[in-house]
Amino acid sequence: MTKTLVIAEKPSVAQDIVRALTPTAGKFDKHDDHFENERYVVTSAVGHLVEIQAPEEFDVKRGKWSFANLPVIPPHFDLKPVDKTKTRLNAVVKQAKRKDVTQLINACDAGREGELIFRLIEQYAGGQKNGQFLPLNKPVRRLWLQSMTPQAIRDGFESLRTEAQMQGLADAARSRSEADWLVGINGTRAMTAFNSRDGGFFLTTVGRVQTPTLSVVVEREEQIRKFVSRDYWEIHGTFQAEAGQYPGKWFDASWKKSTAPTLANGEPDAEQRADRVWNERDAREIADASRGKPATVTEESKPTTSASPMLFDLTSLQREANGRFGFSAKTTLALAQSLYERHKALTYPRTDSRALPEDYLPVVKDTMKMLADSGMKHLAPFARQAVDGNYVKPNKRIFDNAKVSDHFAIIPTLQAPSGLSDAEQKLYDFVVRRFMSVFFPSAEYQVTTRISTVEQNGRKYPFRSDGKVLVKPGWLAIYGKEAVNDDDEKDGKNLVIVKPGETVQAVAVDTKGLKTRPPARYSEATLLGAMEGAGKTIDDDELREAMQEKGLGTPATRAATIEGLIAEKYMLREGRELIPTAKAFQLMTLLRGLGVEELSKAELTGEWEYKLAQMEKGALSRTDFMREIAEMTQHIVKKAKEYDRDTVPGDYATLSTPCPNCGGVVKENYRRYTCTGKTGQEPCGFSFGKSPAGRTFEVVEADALLRDKHIGPLEGFRSKAGWPFTAEIILKFDEEETKNWKLEFDFGDDKNEDTGEIVDFSAQDTVGPCPICGAPVFDHGSNYVCEKSVPTPGQPTPSCTFKTGKIILQQPVEREQVEKLLATGKTDLLDKFVSMRTRRAFKAFLIWNKEEGKVTFEFEPRTSKFPPRKTFGKAAPAAKKTAAAKKAPAAKKVAAKKAAAPKAPRKTGAGLTPSAALAAVIGTEPVARTEVIKKLWDYIKANGLQDATNKRAINADAKLKAVFGKDQVTMFELAGIVGKHLTAAAA
Repeated sequence: MTKTLVIAEKPSVAQDIVRALTPTAGKFDKHDDHFENERYVVTSAVGHLVEIQAPEEFDVKRGKWSFANLPVIPPHFDLKPVDKTKTRLNAVVKQAKRKDVTQLINACDAGREGELIFRLIEQYAGGQKNGQFLPLNKPVRRLWLQSMTPQAIRDGFESLRTEAQMQGLADAARSRSEADWLVGINGTRAMTAFNSRDGGFFLTTVGRVQTPTLSVVVEREEQIRKFVSRDYWEIHGTFQAEAGQYPGKWFDASWKKSTAPTLANGEPDAEQRADRVWNERDAREIADASRGKPATVTEESKPTTSASPMLFDLTSLQREANGRFGFSAKTTLALAQSLYERHKALTYPRTDSRALPEDYLPVVKDTMKMLADSGMKHLAPFARQAVDGNYVKPNKRIFDNAKVSDHFAIIPTLQAPSGLSDAEQKLYDFVVRRFMSVFFPSAEYQVTTRISTVEQNGRKYPFRSDGKVLVKPGWLAIYGKEAVNDDDEKDGKNLVIVKPGETVQAVAVDTKGLKTRPPARYSEATLLGAMEGAGKTIDDDELREAMQEKGLGTPATRAATIEGLIAEKYMLREGRELIPTAKAFQLMTLLRGLGVEELSKAELTGEWEYKLAQMEKGALSRTDFMREIAEMTQHIVKKAKEYDRDTVPGDYATLSTPCPNCGGVVKENYRRYTCTGKTGQEPCGFSFGKSPAGRTFEVVEADALLRDKHIGPLEGFRSKAGWPFTAEIILKFDEEETKNWKLEFDFGDDKNEDTGEIVDFSAQDTVGPCPICGAPVFDHGSNYVCEKSVPTPGQPTPSCTFKTGKIILQQPVEREQVEKLLATGKTDLLDKFVSMRTRRAFKAFLIWNKEEGKVTFEFEPRTSKFPPRKTFGKAAPAAKKTAAAKKAPAAKKVAAKKAAAPKAPRKTGAGLTPSAALAAVIGTEPVARTEVIKKLWDYIKANGLQDATNKRAINADAKLKAVFGKDQVTMFELAGIVGKHLTAAAA
């Protein structure tokens, strides 16, 4: 009997399909990677299982990128499995190739990306022969779902679409994927080749989404840098009525935005406001004329309502979670994905829709009932109110098929979660509140606008007062807002009552001097909003329409785009601000200078969306679109390849530090910082590259390098092969050839370290005591070394071996961390080590390993990302048994090792009792000697007791003075002092 293979995009959708089909198609048997009955085999992908790549002959490895190999426009694309999901791909392909499977149903998400996921799997399953992909030769039908209710799924199976109906969408999906590859690969390699002309490997990534996104951030930073603050004044008054006082602010009643003064370039002045005065004299005149004078009052009071915000899509959830909790977009997506996949508590999060399907009303009612009966005491009463009040009703604002795309809005599922982490719980509550609030009544306010007018010498001076009082909280009650009583002025903006016809007195009127502020830097929340609304900035009507509700990227990829820009050092995250780096400005300067600004504009996406939409309708062929993309790719490469001017024009900086060679002015150009000479004199020839080994200097770093002749260690350099490394940079005078200063990398190969030359540490402060011999440790070349490990005037022959690097596996080790290592035996957790073998970053503590006689790594204890699941019945013992079995071989190994080389048990000093004075600092429990030092150090750090000028000295507070016996000690005295305050505990 033949069967039909149904391929869904995600395992959860496959399960939904099985549940929906069971009543009509019969029971399914569950296997490891699929479900099966007499008619259907149902399996799923986990997102993209296959990706496109250029054939091997076009794949030039990084580090060898050059214009000679560009542009890369392969005649066809190969396919390769996504590494992380190879097992799943093999399982799906195995089902597709079954002889009894004679038809396929594409049940991936209803959209362009879902179509691509299925088509690539189908093509890969057909196999290859002589470099050509073979057809699978099995007919395909399309399941098109916008709702996941069982009935909607069954209805979808009754109206499957044909392959011919889906061809336009399939062409558009494949074309978008290939176009992104062509522009991204060729653009990145062309810009990298251009920037690497002077040597090294300067990776310069570009892309259709990432580069316009970066452009948005750079343009905002340019506005901030060019912003010139202006002074303005406001006039604030306090008015006395019979019932009390109220505030008011003066405004120009005749002011209109359309007639407001413009800037010198004729553009509207965004800083103009009706309540701003642009010189202090006029402001004082208004204040003096109004102060102490009577005023007449007119007032308008009207009710207004405020509906709840709409349900969350991914972007709005990421934006609001960033503002509310400080979560990054990446963190919010990860939490939402965990709540969806692991806890089954939220619907699919990677959605751009804020509405629900029209047939989802019964599901929503059941969800509200589940919440009403849940254990969430802070939210269950509101859900119960919604159930009892029948709040869940058909409403086009909430239930609208026209506003549902591939997926619908993010809402809670029928499954109440348990065992959530704190962050998961916060996000779940956040979504639940929004879900409930859309069904609650609007909040009702009483809004009052009062104009108090002082009239003097024929002139009128109006002051505006606004009041807004919450009368009925409606949906705001879910967020803890309550109605404000008339006499409660603290929580509401209630204005004291003024009787009709009453004259009030301006008892105080004062000017307030302020300054205009530059636009705020982007946070992740505001950048996500800018990406989502990027189409609104496009002038062309057709392109803007094509990008409507699309923006830059998709909800699922925007977080990754931001993280990618940070990873490539185009942006820094400081607090909640995103700040573009010098590398970002350099890229924008390059694209403008080369005349390929289309790479940095949202119009490129708009143009593609317009043409892809035409392709979906059959009005544009895939061949024509891809030919245009190839021509665009060739244009980008040609512009970069043929650029022959000395420098790229741009807005460049002048350094504040003079030339170290002649004292002239040092200015920036595209590639270098160059001496331009003193006024009236020729430049001396001094210059240094802006981007040594692919890392671009910030202007402040370049200034610091000139001033100090040394900077670092700095991260982000790349070798010629493209590997990252960390190094210091120095400016060194070349006596032999150029007779000028030149830039060099300093990897710490200090000539004095191993030459046998006498080293004098007399001018240095010690870092701490040597853990081997107790002698002082000093900063020396690329290491921190024991005084007795190098030749010194007092001891020409070294007798100690202690040495630890300033940079360990690309992790700069600051002096403060070495001080802590020497004092306590352990640094803080450091997070930028890079494995030599895997090239991956990792976190670790540095510790003094006494047994090995050197500094080694200690890793954080591994804890599960998720809280432990509850176990029932006899499951727990079985789990323990399995765990023990797995560990047995390792245990035997350890036992054998111990048997072969027995060691005396280490004396840890455990069980020592602290004196009363010491116990006041570290507690009364018996403790090991080493632990005492750690606890003391933590106390010293927590209370800021290190001396500000000499961090090796510790200032005693009242508790420590009782331990030290004096006001200040050095860290080298601690061990000796502690010993006097410890006694062996009684057995």
